Parts: sequence; C-alpha cells; structure tokens
Amino acid sequence: MQQFQSQFLQYLSARGFLNQITHPQDLDKMFLNKKICVYIGFDCTAKSLHVGSLIQIMVLQILQKFGHQPIVLLGGGTTKIGDPSGKDKTRQFLDEEKIEDNLQGIKNTLSKFDLSKNDDSLPAFKFVNNDEWLSDLGYIDFLREVGSHFSVNKMLAFDSVKSRLDRQQPLSFLEFNYLILQGYDFYELNKNHDCVLQIGGSDQWGNIVSGVDLIRRISAANNRQENNSNFVARESFGLTTPLLTTADGKKMGKTADGAVWLDGKMLTPFDYYQYFRNIADDDVRRFFKLFTHFAIDDLAVIFAKDINEQKQILAFEATKICHGEEAATEVLEKAKKIFSGKIDVNSLDLINVQFAPEDIFSGKKLTEILRDYGMCESGGAARRLIKGGAVKINDEKITDENYLVKVEENASEDNLQFVLSLSKKKFFKIQIVFVDNG
Repeated sequence: MQQFQSQFLQYLSARGFLNQITHPQDLDKMFLNKKICVYIGFDCTAKSLHVGSLIQIMVLQILQKFGHQPIVLLGGGTTKIGDPSGKDKTRQFLDEEKIEDNLQGIKNTLSKFDLSKNDDSLPAFKFVNNDEWLSDLGYIDFLREVGSHFSVNKMLAFDSVKSRLDRQQPLSFLEFNYLILQGYDFYELNKNHDCVLQIGGSDQWGNIVSGVDLIRRISAANNRQENNSNFVARESFGLTTPLLTTADGKKMGKTADGAVWLDGKMLTPFDYYQYFRNIADDDVRRFFKLFTHFAIDDLAVIFAKDINEQKQILAFEATKICHGEEAATEVLEKAKKIFSGKIDVNSLDLINVQFAPEDIFSGKKLTEILRDYGMCESGGAARRLIKGGAVKINDEKITDENYLVKVEENASEDNLQFVLSLSKKKFFKIQIVFVDNG
C-alpha cells in the first residue's frame, strides 16, 4: 500500500476508498499545501440515487470535513448521451423534461447529505449542471478544438469501450463521444472553477484520465501559441474509488426486492435500515469504514461486540446519515418491536387490495398482489420470496407460488384484513376492498 503524507489521502486509504490515482505524489503534495476544489459527477438517469452511489457521497462529506470545496456535477447534458461504462447495451433515451425531473430529484437527494447545513464552517456542496456548456457547443468547432486531443486508438483500449466491443455488444457513435464530453466537463470546471481533481468509481478511470490529459494538452497548446517559454501545465488529477460489491460478489445497490434508493419516498427509512441490518457478516467491518464517520480507533470497541449488535449500530448510523437522526431513531424502535414480537398492527402501512366481483371467490394470486401493489419489484421476485419461505400471512408461512388470496363466503370485516410479512423485515396490513368495474 502506498504511503501518503497528507491527512486526506491517509484517511481515504485507511478506510478503503482508494483504487487508482493519477500523479499520486504530486496530488499528495498538493493536499499537504492547500485546500482544493474537487468534483464528482452524477448522471440523471433516475429520480434518485441508490446505495451504489453512496461511496461517492461519503467522499463528498469527507472532502467537507477536511475543508476542501466539493462540486457536485449533475449530468443534465451527458445524460442525453448515456455513459457506456459497465453497460451491455445503449441506455434508453430520456426526453429533456424527464432529465430535468430526475436532476431535481437527485439534487434534492444529495442536498440532505450536505454537512454544511448543520455546520456553516464547512464548505457547502456547489451544484453545477453540465448542460450549461454542453448544450451550446458548436459541433465542428468542438471537434477541432477538443476532439483533436483524443486518440481513437487510446479510446478503444479503455475498459468502458473495450469490454462492450469484446462482448460484441453494439456501441453507438453517440455513446463513443461520452468519454470526450466527460473530459471536457473537467476542462470547463478546471478553467472556470479552479477544480483540480475529479473523483469517480473505478469504471470511470478511462473517462477521468482523458479529462486530466485534455486539461494538460490544451494548456500546453495555449502556451505554445503564446510562445511562453516558462510554460507550466495546468494542474489536474484523477482519483477512483473501488467498485462496491457485497461479500457474495454482487454489485451494491440492488436486491431481489429492487433498488435500495436514497430517497425516502422511493424506499422507506425502515427498509433502508433493514438493508444494512441484514448485510452479510463479512461485509460489516468494511461497511463501517465506508459508511460511517466513526474514527478508526473507535471501531475496535464496536468490533468487539456481538455481530448482531454491530449490524444494528451500522444500520442506525447509515440511516442517520441518509435520513437524519430522528428517522433513524424511529426505525430502530420499530425494528426492536418487530423482532421482539411486539409489533403494533395499527402502526403498519395499510394497503388496500382491490377485488373485482370475479375475484371474490376465485381469488387473486399472491404473487400478483405483491407485484402490483409495490411490495416486490416483479412477479419473479415475488415467486422467489415465496419459494424461499420468506412470505407469511398472519404468521403462517406461504410456500406455494400459486397461492390464491380468497374471500370466504359471509366473511366479516375482520376477515378482510390480514398481516403480510416479507423476510421478517417488511410488514404490511392488507385490507381487501371490493370494486365494481362495471
């Protein structure tokens, strides 16, 4: 492991945030000598980010804690193209209205992680939308001034492009330009905001290196034109974090039930808490370093506790960082009641399941209810939960994936309600209601 002199890089290294760095000695020296401006970018492909982006968000907070200025670059422009990194096929095109809606949703999600809201001595997140400059580019001029600094041979060798071609998956010319535009983003931020470092996931290495190289090439070209004999290239650096995977090798961010969103409207704080509460034992220590702000020395005390107590602390801290301390305390108390068997049925989310006249005696498939009312991402996910014994109705395990929910003849109002549980961590109060589609 490389030894660093600056406290910032020492901190990132000790907690497992570092993967690759361009010009590491020069960057280490810069962190020793001054506060700098750093950017991390997020494309606007959904209305919220999920926990797969959490490692980057934690880095934004660490930058704040060390007094560096974080820029959050929102990809209002690059989302129109789509990043080919790690993708087998071209992303579906989004119209500008949808991109703007997603951008505002992501901005709102990220804003709640801004530590300066509670401590005005810290530098606040600076939000920038790359559509501000990308939408006004003259294509021919852009190709002449910027595209000339990119080698197609080198672009083809980057993993984001090479892996797609190696799998014989199509790569559109539009997507091929993404790398150039991300490099140009860095150039714009370097020129107009004095931003000298880009941080991203390991799959962004090729894009980040291209931006570093572009800044240095353009500054060299400008100095040659001015016959500047004392030329010094503009400073620019890149840093990547490791690809975040769980102990079973899966990419973090999704479960059988769907994405683990950071927006409380798309995933409840309770479900967010339960995601961290139920991680594999082998992930606990690593996740404490990545997703909490406990000092490394303090973790030794926590790691001496029972593994379930460790998970409870981790889940509480992760929920507090995402949703606030009040919400974290509420879900912790709710979880304690559930697992102690003292759950208050009246406190559960009520879901009204509609039964048409033809459903009353023939019944409705449980898998369809789980899917159609948002308790599972898909019918396939519902079937897997049932086959795995994770679904209970009124504490009775259901293992038949073709199970039908029926209304008994002369059923009382009480018989039209039941408690549905999924994997001992999600509980719903189901109310059957009758509708006449005629």
